[in-house]
Amino acid sequence: MKICEIFSSIQGESSYAGIPCTFIRTTGCNLRCSYCDTVYAYGEGSELTEDEIMEKVHAMGLRTIEITGGEPLLQAGVFSLAKRLLDHRFRVLIETNGSQSIRQVDQRAVLIPDVKTPGSGMANTFLMSNLDHLRPVDELKFVITGREDYEWSRNFVKEHSLTGRCAILFSPAFGILHPKDLTQWIMEERLEVRLNLQLHKYIYGADARAV
Repeated sequence: MKICEIFSSIQGESSYAGIPCTFIRTTGCNLRCSYCDTVYAYGEGSELTEDEIMEKVHAMGLRTIEITGGEPLLQAGVFSLAKRLLDHRFRVLIETNGSQSIRQVDQRAVLIPDVKTPGSGMANTFLMSNLDHLRPVDELKFVITGREDYEWSRNFVKEHSLTGRCAILFSPAFGILHPKDLTQWIMEERLEVRLNLQLHKYIYGADARAV
């Protein structure tokens, strides 16, 4: 697999925010979101075997692993890697841009697909069949750049009856939408969603890598 970086940090997003975590960031992405904060992962990286990745992960000494990108599900080896990590009793989170099928991912992993909003410039790339494979342990993320994205995301959740299916994350695009505004909209409409802040950016700054 081509891997951009492997590092340990505090998990910055999702319902697992604040938990120490080892991140495996794969190289390559099929989308080009307007607010992408890991542009370097489009091409940077080196080829590592599954054994080499496992050795690095074990050396980190943490039990929670996130496989992210780029877009991790573009690489066939990720499915085998996730299974092996789970067999070694790691808790595995897989963050994906939602354009690739999640059907073949090991059922023990926690899936965090991203539904791209109009503000991303990549709307309508979400593979709708992925909704059929979501379980209560999974999480669905919407990165929101403004009021239009908020209303679009709210309507998507309602139209597809997603409340209660899994955790719904509404994330303000860092540096674009103030969390206070998104919080106000959520509270005004009493939406059953989780506000999802990128804690690592508040801790280390927006441009820091391997955090």
